[in-house]
Amino acid sequence: MNTKLKCLLLDDELPSLTYLKLLCEQIPALEVVKVYNAATKLLADLEAPEALDFDLLITDIEMPEVNGLQLAERLQGKAVIFTTAYSDYAADAFDLHAIDYLRKPLKLDRLQQAIAKVKLQRPKKVAPAPKTFVPVNSDKGKLLLYFDQICYIRTADLDSRDKVVYLSDHSEVTLKNISFAQLIALLPTDAFCRVNKKEVIAMRLVSSFSHEEITSTLAGEQGNKTFILGEKFKTDFLQKVAF
Repeated sequence: MNTKLKCLLLDDELPSLTYLKLLCEQIPALEVVKVYNAATKLLADLEAPEALDFDLLITDIEMPEVNGLQLAERLQGKAVIFTTAYSDYAADAFDLHAIDYLRKPLKLDRLQQAIAKVKLQRPKKVAPAPKTFVPVNSDKGKLLLYFDQICYIRTADLDSRDKVVYLSDHSEVTLKNISFAQLIALLPTDAFCRVNKKEVIAMRLVSSFSHEEITSTLAGEQGNKTFILGEKFKTDFLQKVAF
């Protein structure tokens, strides 16, 4: 995953722009996406059908046509660091919620401090919560099948194209016309395992096993319910129970 800050650089003076780019390339946290020597060129790119993908703009303030302050007003949700040879703009810069305000000539350590501030204020990406259910077609219509309610799944006796799901509340539901390959693709891979040609079990119910048989915590007719461990499925099962 790329965690670098995507950065645009803007300065109407070519020597200053070249020096800024040189400094930025020495900061591992930055990826310089594009450099500009005029604010109008940057604005044109912002209005293009394929919008620029960037996190941060480092821009000079004193520029013809559109200055850095005017440009920052047009940016929504983007971090801005101002650079300038003048001190007159400091108050205006912070009124625009700029991350930092750097006086020229720029120094690497001072620029690094500013970048560190950007990283601190950057929103943390929150991983999406894992899915807890999957929608399926059943004999009862469209159904939300919750993973933590599944005990095991077995091929239906009447039609092998259907699969019967046995649930923790002792009820069962028949899934219509679905293969085990399709089912396994829908289920969390570490939580379920196909153990033979006809059955998939929830790993949380495994209490013990041998090379031929799995004993579950489910009550059966004569003690705990057992499942045959098919030769073709042993490797996957043993990998999932490995310590």
